[in-house]
Amino acid sequence: MKHFVSMKHLSAAELLQLVQLAADIQAQGVSAYRQQLFAANLFFEPSTRTKMSFTVAERKLGLEVLDFAAEASSVTKGETVYDTAKTLQSIGASVLVIRHPEEGTAGMLAEKLDIPVINAGDGKGEHPTQCLLDLMTIYQEYGRFNGLKVVIAGDIRHSRVARSNALALQQLGAQVFAAGKPEWMDASMDLPVLSMDEAAAQCDVMMLLRIQFERHDKKEAAAGYLEEYGLTKAREKRMQPHSIIMHPAPVNRGIEIDDSLVEAPRSRIFRQMENGVAARMAVILTLLEGRGMQRGYNFDKREAVNS
Repeated sequence: MKHFVSMKHLSAAELLQLVQLAADIQAQGVSAYRQQLFAANLFFEPSTRTKMSFTVAERKLGLEVLDFAAEASSVTKGETVYDTAKTLQSIGASVLVIRHPEEGTAGMLAEKLDIPVINAGDGKGEHPTQCLLDLMTIYQEYGRFNGLKVVIAGDIRHSRVARSNALALQQLGAQVFAAGKPEWMDASMDLPVLSMDEAAAQCDVMMLLRIQFERHDKKEAAAGYLEEYGLTKAREKRMQPHSIIMHPAPVNRGIEIDDSLVEAPRSRIFRQMENGVAARMAVILTLLEGRGMQRGYNFDKREAVNS
């Protein structure tokens, strides 16, 4: 694995190895790199969880962080994304993390740069590290993916999280369904569509999505959404006893999900956030050690089995 830009390029075995490595890191800790290494974080869109968890992950690994801000860079003078990334590679970055509003940006940089590129979200394309922490959260709960019923509910047409998760979960043998407003579904993903009442009753995992109000009229999108398409307290009561609630956040409380359910016993929303650091450490370690950068400690190689 030279880059981490899409779930399309990963086998079930590779996905499971990353999930297991992230779990090992979380359980055992990890030694930092001894040589001086730099991680460049290029975020062209606002971010709290993704950006901060990458920063924590990098520092835990002993990497020094090059924290890029577009508004204070030569981007304001017309510099291209590629020239910015190439500059950071040239001055010594060992890995580059990119979030950009245009789909395909991370893939373009991966083709042109000599250092590993990690996609931290590209437009409506993919968000593979969010997917990995979601997989980690589901695996902690069930110890498997095969046969699980996962419902992705909400603004699917605009969601890079939905796309990455659908690809990875299907690769791992889960049954993936969609739910939400008909006009917010994405036919290209070819997912069976359920009503929210059907979804709540059938799912093992209810994966809610943020309404991307920046792409909709806010008042129109929010009006009556919870009652018709969100997770209400009544729907939560219909869920199976073992079923869990997930959401990549930020959460529009009282719209996608009843406020009281965000931290309900079956909610794993804040566990997802906690898992983000270990998941991103696992990706960075895999990429850097694939380039021969060694620490003083290595986890045993594990044979991944899709149970």
